[in-house]
Amino acid sequence: MSLCLESTDSRRRPRGRIRENVDGGRASRAFRFSVGPSEGRVDAMFPSSPFEWLFAGFAIVLGAIVGSFLNVVIHRLPRGLSVNEPKRSFCPSCEKQIPWYHNLPLVSWLVLRGKCAFCSAPISLRYFGVELLTALLFLALWLTQPIPLALVYAVFVALVVAATFIDFEHYIIPDEITWGSVFAGVILSCIVPAMHDQTIWWQGALQALLGAAVGYFGLWAVVEGGKLAFGKKKVNFDEALPFHFERDKEQWVLVSGEDRLPAEEVFSRESDELLITCRTLNLAGKTLKENEVRFRWDRVVAGGHSLEEAEILKLKGTMTRMIVPREAMGFGDVKFLAGIGAFLGWQAVAFTVFSASVVGAVVGISFMLAKKEGWGTKLPFGPYLALGALIWLFGGDELWRWYFARLALVDY
Repeated sequence: MSLCLESTDSRRRPRGRIRENVDGGRASRAFRFSVGPSEGRVDAMFPSSPFEWLFAGFAIVLGAIVGSFLNVVIHRLPRGLSVNEPKRSFCPSCEKQIPWYHNLPLVSWLVLRGKCAFCSAPISLRYFGVELLTALLFLALWLTQPIPLALVYAVFVALVVAATFIDFEHYIIPDEITWGSVFAGVILSCIVPAMHDQTIWWQGALQALLGAAVGYFGLWAVVEGGKLAFGKKKVNFDEALPFHFERDKEQWVLVSGEDRLPAEEVFSRESDELLITCRTLNLAGKTLKENEVRFRWDRVVAGGHSLEEAEILKLKGTMTRMIVPREAMGFGDVKFLAGIGAFLGWQAVAFTVFSASVVGAVVGISFMLAKKEGWGTKLPFGPYLALGALIWLFGGDELWRWYFARLALVDY
């Protein structure tokens, strides 16, 4: 038994997963995975004419150019910077604008050996990696999808790549990407209903909305369930640790020795609070024993009332335990999965969550074993959702059916 590719169109070699019906006189191709006796090979699709080679090269160049723009988005968007101003890219170190001949996708990074031409500061390998990854994904779309779907999914791939690298670096996925992907998925489903194997615009839109709803509310239920079951983490200290609060711009920071815990790293929702059990507490010139301090997003509560800013700055004590709020995952992941559902449909949502959970668990456990860190290690989940979505896009539905076909053959 082996996994092989079959083509229902004998005029062409298979390009991968394409399902497009003959409709309105349009010729189409349909390719699928099948399980059965074979010679044990997977046929790969390569351009078969100079014309196809030319367009494959164009897909690579276009992908690299889009990847260069995505690097701008990845650097600027989470920092609150405009992606339009300044229009030209600049070095993050010396902040000098980069001329066009030093900003050629893929080529410039290699020629400059990953360094700024002005200050010689190292330029992260991420810039080259994003351009190369986007170029390869655009090529894969050209090789596996008919042109209308390839163009539509190019938008999806760009959003997925941006979300992945932002989440890796900042542990967030901006609303511009998450809600933007939902909006784009619904609109493009109206224009190209074949995204969801439909032929009428409103049917495509309906499937996109259904996919977005399943993705959002399905993962929302997981987040809320995880909050109820694992929403608090108790941290006990062998010795009482001194602590105080400092003001950093518009947020409070809990400080203990060299450790700093800003409010933005602790709280995901307004109802969250960090509970500090104190051995001693100095409040308004009085020393209290065996007391509690409740640290919330916008205030600090001690001695039974909310403290004024001047009182918080003078608050000091020693703590023996903290109860820290935590989330199963961020709401950015919830909205991101809604965008995946809008582009790929509700079936893709289930596959994406399943595959992301498996890969995420393997990577997380491996990371903890290698770093010897505990279960509280923070890992982004968005990249694994992105990986699951891309697997589905390039053949996950066939893999899904093959997997359940194998299960059906198991004798329980």
